[in-house]
Amino acid sequence: MSQVTSLVQSVDWVALAPPTLTAAVALVVLVADLFVPAARKPLLGWLATAGLALAALSLLPLLNGDRRTFCLAGHPDVCSYVADPFALVIQFLVLAGALLTALLSIDTVKDQDLPSGEYWFLLLSSAAGAALLPASRDLATLVIALEVASLPAFALVGLRRGDRLSSEAALKFFLSSVAATAVMLLGVSFLYAATGSLHLSRVAHALTALPDPRLATLAGAGAALTLVGFAFKTAAAPFHFWVPDTYVGAPLPIAGYLSVVGKAVGFSGLILVTVQGFPSYADVWGPALAVLAALTMTVGNVAALRQDPYRAHSAVRLLAWSSVGQAGYLLVPLAAAGYVHDPAHAIGSTVAYALMYAAVNLGAFAVAALVARTRPANRIADYRGLYARRPLVALALGFFLLCLAGLPPGIIGLFAKVTVFSAAVDAGLAWLAVVMAVNVVIALYYYLQWTAVLFRGAEETGAAPAGPEPAHGWIPAPLATAIGLAAVLGVALSGAPQLVLRFASGALL
Repeated sequence: MSQVTSLVQSVDWVALAPPTLTAAVALVVLVADLFVPAARKPLLGWLATAGLALAALSLLPLLNGDRRTFCLAGHPDVCSYVADPFALVIQFLVLAGALLTALLSIDTVKDQDLPSGEYWFLLLSSAAGAALLPASRDLATLVIALEVASLPAFALVGLRRGDRLSSEAALKFFLSSVAATAVMLLGVSFLYAATGSLHLSRVAHALTALPDPRLATLAGAGAALTLVGFAFKTAAAPFHFWVPDTYVGAPLPIAGYLSVVGKAVGFSGLILVTVQGFPSYADVWGPALAVLAALTMTVGNVAALRQDPYRAHSAVRLLAWSSVGQAGYLLVPLAAAGYVHDPAHAIGSTVAYALMYAAVNLGAFAVAALVARTRPANRIADYRGLYARRPLVALALGFFLLCLAGLPPGIIGLFAKVTVFSAAVDAGLAWLAVVMAVNVVIALYYYLQWTAVLFRGAEETGAAPAGPEPAHGWIPAPLATAIGLAAVLGVALSGAPQLVLRFASGALL
């Protein structure tokens, strides 16, 4: 009984607050949905948004230092949950991304007649799992957090009932993700059999001195299979095939959520298992991730290049392929971490790039959600003349695209790309830096092409007929807030880009 009491007393609820509050609000929304009349269902969206804001504020008491909980008896340094600077930065990214997604979703849920209770419960549940993952320090908790983040996302993608594209997208996402999870679980079981532990610190120690060559082979196979599972979550090629159809078929806020929060989950898990769990295999996963980075950015950018505004191609599909290319850039510093003695700087570069990407990419999806209100096909051609119709929105989207391209005035995008490029050069990966430079040039074409479309007259191109524009250019307040927040954040960081790297430098493992 005394052991149980000491275990309960050792639980640090302040450290657990971000994912716990998010999960608690999810349950409140689910129960409230039973009693709230149909006319008042929008209140559930505001409740979910407030809950995410509260969860983000709960990070403030954790800024003073590392907090640990669920530690092994007699081993306070071997814990399952660690609220260190890395975890806090990623949790901030996740919760801020989920908060912007919630703002985008309030009008989408109403306009597309999505089931409110289910939508908000699933979104909050996924965000709770995503907030749990970066603080997880054992393989079992990592896998559970990953699945808590992923399983609700399957349902969110397919929540537009009766929509064939939505159903197909959810099915592809589900089947491919389940296969990746099965591979990952097999890898985790191999690692546990070889090392006798699931805690990352103990796995790392055991891998340095396995007594039997057969155990070393088993552990190597387990590490490889585990990395394959996380590579799927990051949309790294050749595990990216689910991305375009899933983004096109999903409700637009969920596509934006997957592009930002889904990537944060995958990359934080990949960072933890490589840098903390498998440092002794750095000579293997470093080159492997470098090849994946080169392949991913090339596949994503070349495919995005084929999305032609003159052939009625989808803007969301272009953003999907763009996100695959951006995943390649995010992999570069992580690959560089396998070549240096101190991987902290390289990890900081990945986190800095992820913060920049999250703000501007969600901003681009917010503008896409606005355009989709009157042009449901959401083709690139539908953005022609956007500056004439909505000047501020067109300027915001142009700024987001220039940030993604890494061109002024999107200084934050340029700064992030230089940071990633420097990480590759410092690690001696000159060939990867060259591949990245070539891909940045490729990406310039389709980003600038889309930006130019915004300022062309619609009458010049014969764009498809559109629905009527709302009177006086009216934009729903939550959607306008999301676009404004993303734009203000991007402009502020472009004015002081060093703030991102300074903030991300706290994310050192």
